[in-house]
Amino acid sequence: MKLLLAEDDPLFRRLLQRTLESDYEIVTVPDGRTAWDALQAPDHPRIAALDWMMPRLDGVQLCRQVRATPAIANTYILLITGRGGAADTVVGLNAGADDYIVKPFNPDELKARVKVGERIVGLQDKLADHIVGLERALEHVKVLQGLLPICSYCKRIRDDRNYWQQLEMYLSDHSDLVFSHGICPECYEKHWKLELAQAAETKSGQ
Repeated sequence: MKLLLAEDDPLFRRLLQRTLESDYEIVTVPDGRTAWDALQAPDHPRIAALDWMMPRLDGVQLCRQVRATPAIANTYILLITGRGGAADTVVGLNAGADDYIVKPFNPDELKARVKVGERIVGLQDKLADHIVGLERALEHVKVLQGLLPICSYCKRIRDDRNYWQQLEMYLSDHSDLVFSHGICPECYEKHWKLELAQAAETKSGQ
């Protein structure tokens, strides 16, 4: 998974990279404006670790911009700062940060917090896939709930392209139904009983 590290201090940025690069594809940037550009790229990082105090655009401002942009609003944001007061934590979380870690921190704690973000992003992806599946199923339901033109004689269905299809073919195309063919009692009496009896008589007379 791709992870963005935005930190203006080169030494600390390298420390962050070494801590996380074994588990993630790391993108490093030196300021908030470059971080904003990276988050808007087509294959943008899904997790971002942002320093609070950065030139051009600070971490809190960047959080607000991300949350206001629908295409990247679900990015998991970890705000990294030396400001450890309760009031600062509230400001950071209210700006849109998902988590908050204060410098200096234990590298294992950082890795654990980023892992939380990875799990949440994974759950978001699963939920999105589930929603897509439900929407597709709903489309099929809507198709089968509509008014279907059917021939009074041959019982074929007219589809939305004005083609006439056998009923079973139409239902197979618009649902997950699989047909197993048989003969109902009425059709057996009407079409098959007499023919089978005649065939039996013919066979016995040979």
